[in-house]
Amino acid sequence: MINVLVLSQHAPFDDMHIRDALDMTLIFAAIEQNISWLFTGPAVLALKKGQEAESLGLKNYFKSIKTLEIYDVENIYVCEKSLIDYNLDINDLIIEAKALDFKAQRDLITQQQQVINL
Repeated sequence: MINVLVLSQHAPFDDMHIRDALDMTLIFAAIEQNISWLFTGPAVLALKKGQEAESLGLKNYFKSIKTLEIYDVENIYVCEKSLIDYNLDINDLIIEAKALDFKAQRDLITQQQQVINL
């Protein structure tokens, strides 16, 4: 088993970056890799409660993010500064995630054998 980190840095409605990251995370979980997902910058908005993708004419894949625990994806992280920048609290998120400062993010990244930036 290898350590794999999916790193999301794009806003949730910016192309399909978050959707692709979700798919990649689920693929690695299905083949039983130690998968982690880190949301930084505007990507933290993908985890905000109350997203209304349908009102923008988009498929609501945010509901699929909630299924991560079914696939034993428990290593979900968010950038602490990004939460502050977007006036969010850890309790404003649709799934349980751990907030990391920059040092903890750097440590997380260095512990990985593979980092996928989507």
